[in-house]
Amino acid sequence: SPGRYLAKQPSLRAVLRDPGGCEGLTGLVEEQVRVCRRQVEAMDAVKRGAELAVEECQHQFHSRRWNCSTLQGLQVFGKVLLFHFPGGLLSTRESAFIHAVSAAGVAFAVTRACSPPPKASPSSSRRRFPSAGFQWSGCSDNLSYGIAFSQAFVDSPERSRGISSGRVLMNLHNNEAGRKVRAGTRCKCHGVSGSCEVRTCWKVMPPFRKVGDVLKEKFEGATEVHPKRVGSRKLLVPKSSRFKPYTAHDLVYLLASPDFCERDPRRGVFGTSGRRCNRTSPAMDGCELLCCGRGFHTGQEEVVERCSCKFRWCCSVKCKQCRHLVEVHSCR
Repeated sequence: SPGRYLAKQPSLRAVLRDPGGCEGLTGLVEEQVRVCRRQVEAMDAVKRGAELAVEECQHQFHSRRWNCSTLQGLQVFGKVLLFHFPGGLLSTRESAFIHAVSAAGVAFAVTRACSPPPKASPSSSRRRFPSAGFQWSGCSDNLSYGIAFSQAFVDSPERSRGISSGRVLMNLHNNEAGRKVRAGTRCKCHGVSGSCEVRTCWKVMPPFRKVGDVLKEKFEGATEVHPKRVGSRKLLVPKSSRFKPYTAHDLVYLLASPDFCERDPRRGVFGTSGRRCNRTSPAMDGCELLCCGRGFHTGQEEVVERCSCKFRWCCSVKCKQCRHLVEVHSCR
């Protein structure tokens, strides 16, 4: 049936066993449907990657004016993998972060799905997605496969439009920047009495929270660019000569973001009215900045906490439940 929401499906395998199951996932371009048909066993990992991207975005921006609320309740799939991003935010640095974290999430989840059990030796692990026809050996190969799968699946909507518009170039660049956030190398020593005469090394994935942290830093330092024809190619170049040249690891954007203060659903902006703020913080989560100078309401909220805990021999801790009122603040 049309409009299946991947984030709400307990497992995609049962859904996709039906003939035409991949075609029923709305928002996929033709190449994504082909990848889905060839590698149905990988689609649960794709779903998990999309969920990871949303969760990480909402964690990284929970105290900002734009708190990733744009993504709540939307179909976790489709064009950009993450779906219909509101028109008012396309080409902004928020869109850049979404593309990067989505591409990284799929690469991460597919790599994890291919990885051996924790106690297995990375150099000898072998597993297979039955319908994929792809076999790998070793953790480094798993990582390469996850990245290649993300490139084939996540980039397809952009490539299907042709590499002609600035937005397509921006999205493809940010997708790849997200996939470039990788962990280093883990090594094991071999030799007499624990010496390190020989080392076996393999690539490992970082925790996805670390990926999110790195991408958030890149969001803060993103470069504003514009498309420019250089010879027969169109390239993205910094909008101002004062901007630092960007690298393949950096995020880029084409349009300045709105201030996100006032509600504008048409542009995907929900405003900050009603958001909880910190009265004493000078940072973005503080009432002055988060509330955009409109002021804030102060109220009280009951909090239940464990208290008067005592150790009992042997071996338990017994606590009482204490209730008290705390002051809370929310934007006008």
